[in-house]
Amino acid sequence: QVQLVESGGDLVQPGGSLRLSCAASGSDFRFYTMGWYRQAPGSQRELVAQITYSGRPNYADSAKGRCTISRDNAKNTVYLQMNSLKPEDTAVYYCNAKLAMNYWGKGTLVTVSS
Repeated sequence: QVQLVESGGDLVQPGGSLRLSCAASGSDFRFYTMGWYRQAPGSQRELVAQITYSGRPNYADSAKGRCTISRDNAKNTVYLQMNSLKPEDTAVYYCNAKLAMNYWGKGTLVTVSS
């Protein structure tokens, strides 16, 4: 069983930056593929970025060049640094842990608006 708690969501102006954090419980964090997904109102949940247990990242096209996913296995935490934010980035951002099963956090709201 893995519990995930996201933080860092906020209201930010277009062009601004945010860093999201996801703290995971459990002792097997280092084996999990960790990911960030988002869901905007009226839209399906979509992948933003993933990072494998070995630290290899994978980004959605919308995130390439603007987002960086990283993990700190000593802290059981995964991060998502987002730069040059746009209004269309407004969504609830969810942390995901994947191994044999999928685990989800409750999400953190990112609002990009002037």
